[in-house]
Amino acid sequence: MRNKKAVAILVSGGGSNMVALVDSMLNDPDHPGRPCLVLSNNADAGGLKRAAERGVATAVVDHRPFGSDRAAFEAELVKPILEAGADVVCLAGFMRVLTAGFVSQFEGRMLNIHPSLLPKYKGLHTHARALEAGDARHGCTVHEVTPLLDDGPILGQAEVPVLEGDTPDDLAARVLEQEHRLYPAVLARYLRGERSVLHLG
Repeated sequence: MRNKKAVAILVSGGGSNMVALVDSMLNDPDHPGRPCLVLSNNADAGGLKRAAERGVATAVVDHRPFGSDRAAFEAELVKPILEAGADVVCLAGFMRVLTAGFVSQFEGRMLNIHPSLLPKYKGLHTHARALEAGDARHGCTVHEVTPLLDDGPILGQAEVPVLEGDTPDDLAARVLEQEHRLYPAVLARYLRGERSVLHLG
């Protein structure tokens, strides 16, 4: 397929969602995207090795030398993304809150996956919060990134049942399986211009 769109993926850790995205692009000749870069703020991120094993270019911009100067960090972070010619940026376990200045550079071209059925449980500890609330269903959401945390337009959701006796770790594992299905499916649709919400059971 010609004219594949270049996708940059940002990770901070092991990058299982990154791997799901990369493999979906590499293994499907008709996929509208190609991975152009895996970028991390952590040189020890396992996701970098996993990307390199797949022949995907990698880069590191360590946030620590910048201290609390997020704008300076992001000014460096954006450079490899632009150099790679990324059309779309996917956050996949990137554990830094991005400023409006950074997000605005990729408005309408940046996706994230969040482990809850947004708008429920923005932020952290989503699985424990779902259990504490007594929810019968939990899941994950892929959304466009906007300057407000976990608040952009929803592009896809996948649900899992909350079972009796579940711990946060049990629920997290069940949700992660769905994340690996949902994120690649939404990305492919998004690159084809499809913005309707995809629902996976």
